[in-house]
Amino acid sequence: MAATTTGQIQIPPAGTYTLDRARSTVAFTTRHMFGAGKVTGSFAVASGKVVIADPPTGSSVYTEIRADSFDSGSRLRDKDVHSKKFLHVEKYPVITFRTTEVRREPDGNWTLVGTLTARGVGAPVELAVTSATSTGAALSITAAGTVDRYAHGITGSKGMAARRLRIEITATATRVPQPSPQTPTAARA
Repeated sequence: MAATTTGQIQIPPAGTYTLDRARSTVAFTTRHMFGAGKVTGSFAVASGKVVIADPPTGSSVYTEIRADSFDSGSRLRDKDVHSKKFLHVEKYPVITFRTTEVRREPDGNWTLVGTLTARGVGAPVELAVTSATSTGAALSITAAGTVDRYAHGITGSKGMAARRLRIEITATATRVPQPSPQTPTAARA
């Protein structure tokens, strides 16, 4: 299937795509100090897979994020977030996202509905796909949503640290080559 365009989203050809860790990130924005200060930062993507189906509503996404890669630019804050008080990265080194549904909205936009598991607790999250393009074997997707840390049992520093984080995922993936069918001669060899 060739790439097709729906609204501002280009649906890539059907197939399996592997995330490029070096070109994929999870950026976040949240508040601290009773909402007075803005905190931005990122997580590193450890691995992931995107399966584009035909029809696209049958597609799926699975990704693993390194919990210890939380980086806000403040060593003191980052150390606190890595601790048992927040992410407890020694016990829960990986944050995962797995789709349960890929939904086309009435306005033509797409939503990735799934389960985000952090600190061993899964909770539903919806990510609005804000862009998707494919060029050759490469696929680029950007999606954004809001995560409620309390839903994962991460309740440290109530009031001092915001309950919700706005996240934006930027992912680049490469299509996994399909094995070519064997010819009868090659099958006998």
